[in-house]
This record gives sequence, structure tokens and C-alpha cells, in this order.
Amino acid sequence: MKFAICNEIFKEWNDIARTFSYVKETGYDGIELAPFTFSQYVTDIPPETRKEIVKRAREVDLDVIGIHWVFVGPEGLHINHPDKEHRDRAAQYLIDLAQFCGDVGGHVMIFGSPKQRNVHESLTYDQAFEFTAAVFEQALPACEKHGVTICMEPLTHLETNFCTSAADAVKLIERVNHPKFRLLLDTKAMTFEEEDRPALIRKYARYLAHYHANDENMDGPGFGDVDFGPIFQALRDIDYQGYMSVEVFKFELGPETIATKSLEYLRKFV
Repeated sequence: MKFAICNEIFKEWNDIARTFSYVKETGYDGIELAPFTFSQYVTDIPPETRKEIVKRAREVDLDVIGIHWVFVGPEGLHINHPDKEHRDRAAQYLIDLAQFCGDVGGHVMIFGSPKQRNVHESLTYDQAFEFTAAVFEQALPACEKHGVTICMEPLTHLETNFCTSAADAVKLIERVNHPKFRLLLDTKAMTFEEEDRPALIRKYARYLAHYHANDENMDGPGFGDVDFGPIFQALRDIDYQGYMSVEVFKFELGPETIATKSLEYLRKFV
């Protein structure tokens, strides 16, 4: 199993070299980037910064696995807006994100962004579903060009009203029907599913391209009550070859504690 961690916990360091060195020294194989930690708009991240990311990652032999929180930062983005001009803007931004992801060596682009995917108040769920599928379809040729897979992330009903279960996400994946549009499963986000986490991993194995490790309490793995033993067993059963990436939502413990303790816990199951 390969392990990565999301970089926003290190945002206050404001130092790519320090962050990458620490992540590698702690024992992680990869890092997952949130574009908003570099700029409000991904299009404003200059070539020099993109090259530095690649350079610093190579220096410490760290894999930049991809990006997440992709619609956080820009104002007005919405993937199922009733106005086509707005949807075209969302599609173009996905294309810009795919280029950034490819430029820095990433291969997965996680689509969570709960507010920016909520069913627009003027639409039915089915209308929002079709608009969303069409936006992804516009962006996927660029993803293919840059070697990037969009991973649709089911989120809980507490965060969004669109794709609130793995089944919902898979329905969208099947509708889009493109090899570069796959599934992400997130430990926290599976909290309210009817089936348990190992069952969902096995059930949707052929769609799964990425996994986020955290706890129901929004902290890192091992900081709460979720037992990762059965999760690891399910991933082994399906011969999962991707990354397990630590993503947390509470930063009070500090990046060193979060990164170190999370990995120490996860390694118990390897």
C-alpha cells in the first residue's frame, strides 16, 4: 500500500521544499495538492511554481499524485448551473485544472467541492445530473491528454445534496462512461452509507481509483473510532493498486502530529 497526504495542513509553512522534505522524511510516498494553497485561481499558478513543484518532488523522490478541493477558491463556479455560459466556465476550469495536474506530474483529480455541485435551486435532481455529466464530458478529452483521471467523490448529506452515496457517484460514472472518470471513496464520507466501508469497497471495486483516509470525527486515521483493519483487508481483497491519501479537516494538532500519527496508525495494517 502506498501512502500520501494532502498538503493543505502545511499551508501556513508556505514553503514547498520544506513541506515536501518533511512529508518524505515522515515516510509518505506521495503528496496530494490543493490548488487554492498556491493561488485563488489555478490559472494564476505560474509556470515557475509548477516547475518548482516538480523539481522539489524529484529532489526528495516524492510522488505528486494529484489534486483535490478543485473548485475551492474561484468565485461563482457551479457544475450544474442552469445557464450554459456558467456550465461552460466550469468545464473550462476543469480543463485548466487538468493541465495544472499534468504539469506537476499528478494523475488523479478529486472532485468533491460540495457547494459547487449542489443541485441548483431552479433544477430537479435529474436535470442537475444531466448538466453535471455534460460538463465532465467536455473536460475529459483534456484529462486524457494530460494523463489525469477525475475521481468523483461521494459526500454526505450534511455537505451536499448531489451524489451523497457511492451508488449515486457510480450512476454518474456509468452515465459519463469514460475511462478517465472514476470513483473515490472517503472514510468519513461513507459514515451514513447503508453498507459498511469494506462492503462498499468490494462492491464498487472496478470503479475505484483513489482512497481518502480520515475518521468520522474529521481528524486523521487513528484519531477516532474507525477501525481500518477491515478497510485494508477489503482493499487487499480487490487488489487495490492506488494510493491511500490522508485528508483531514481539523488542523489544530499541527501538521507534524497529524502527518506522523496518521502514518504510524496506517502502517499497523501493512
